[in-house]
Amino acid sequence: MKYLIAGLGNIGYEYANTRHNIGFQVLDALAKASNLVFTDKRRVFYAELKHKGRTLILIKPTTYMNLSGKAVQYWMQQEKIPLENLLVIADDLALPFGIIRIRAKGSDAGHNGLKNITELLGTDAYARLRFGIGSEFSKGKQVDYVLGEWTPDEITTLPSRIEKCTEAILSFPLVGIQQTMSQFNNK
Repeated sequence: MKYLIAGLGNIGYEYANTRHNIGFQVLDALAKASNLVFTDKRRVFYAELKHKGRTLILIKPTTYMNLSGKAVQYWMQQEKIPLENLLVIADDLALPFGIIRIRAKGSDAGHNGLKNITELLGTDAYARLRFGIGSEFSKGKQVDYVLGEWTPDEITTLPSRIEKCTEAILSFPLVGIQQTMSQFNNK
């Protein structure tokens, strides 16, 4: 069975350690722990992980955040992956830093990457793992905050929270979205 795991972010060195790139950071950690290297393929950086009889196709869209749906839609079609086998990892301003919230479906909550995926797939009924980045910004400074780098305190906590995300990703194809939600939400 194949699963598509899409970590959202923006390509380019200037975005590498920003809050908006947590999807890339989570997949980078999973790939590193699995001794995988991403390769440049159509619209994505791509890696394939074999895990307990499942194939997880890890993608980091190179389309930039606002057009993430183009990459997700292409690879779902290319690999013939059903909607229920899609998991998208994205940042979330509405959640405190480091909180993980997994959902089987839901709104884009103003997240442009999720919005584009929903538009191109024609549904919001796909699993997503939202990583809380908090909302510690002044009025009118949301973009600067989201595209800003992690604080020293956040950097200290980040590895353990990313590890929790990688555990959730590996759980998803084995036990399904409901059990993964029960096991990892708010932990």
